Amino acid sequence: MSETTGWRDYLALTKPGVVLLLMVTAIAGMFLATDPPGMVPLRTLVPAFFGLTLAMMASAAINQIMDQKIDAVMARTEKRPIVTGRLNTRKAVTFAVILAALSMLILDQMVNRLTALLTLFGFVGYAFIYTLYLKRATPQNIVIGGLAGAIPPLLGWTAVSGEMHPYAWLLVLIIFVWTPPHFWALAIHRRDDYAKAEIPMLPVTHGIPFTRTSVLYYTILLLLTSLLPYLTGMSGLIYLVAAVVLGVIFMLHAIRLRFGNDPRTPMKTFGYSITYLFVLFAALLVDHYVPVGVLGTIA
Repeated sequence: MSETTGWRDYLALTKPGVVLLLMVTAIAGMFLATDPPGMVPLRTLVPAFFGLTLAMMASAAINQIMDQKIDAVMARTEKRPIVTGRLNTRKAVTFAVILAALSMLILDQMVNRLTALLTLFGFVGYAFIYTLYLKRATPQNIVIGGLAGAIPPLLGWTAVSGEMHPYAWLLVLIIFVWTPPHFWALAIHRRDDYAKAEIPMLPVTHGIPFTRTSVLYYTILLLLTSLLPYLTGMSGLIYLVAAVVLGVIFMLHAIRLRFGNDPRTPMKTFGYSITYLFVLFAALLVDHYVPVGVLGTIA
């Protein structure tokens, strides 16, 4: 195995795309925690960034270690490094343990203990409770297990403020409600894969039509939930406009998914859901730092 190939295999083990999306929400939580709006101190930003990133990478690695038998029979995951044998389980476990240990050390010693404990909760929830039990036990796996994947903005917030502010929980709630329509759209597209792997995803246990309807209902709920930062005074008009526009577009995707027959729609919906979360959290940050009055002055 070449050195370059080995590096790429370890990187693939950490699901960098997923980690990037989660870290965007965590960083947003850090900056939204500043009151008045300002720069997050580098003495907090840097260790929090690396500590949380390492923890999420470790979670992703444990997930692949636990799921290697399932991954081997699914087209979406059959090229993963453990499945193909490019990386053996012992090395993968060692790598994951090192990442997890470093993350806990950095967060506990250089950020704060609350963030370290909450990160540990998320790590155990995703890497073990969801992966080992919920994923195989119930079609509501992604709903129940979604809490572990929804806490990064809370972690970012507590890293800066040292407290679990209600506004941070609003961000968690948004991601929690976003997760089912995001993942079920992919699950519809990969329904046969999950059936082959005997994973009780909603399209497998309740059928694709039921799942399409569920995506639509959750998307409506997401639009309503996304209004809470404005309604509670956390954010202003900039965010409100973005949330409404993004939510309506998401609903249009969900409506096409529910009532249309285009086989490309599930993946289009899945792809948009990622864009939705990126842009929604970007809008939160813009709203936090750019008063509406400043925009009026510029105009």
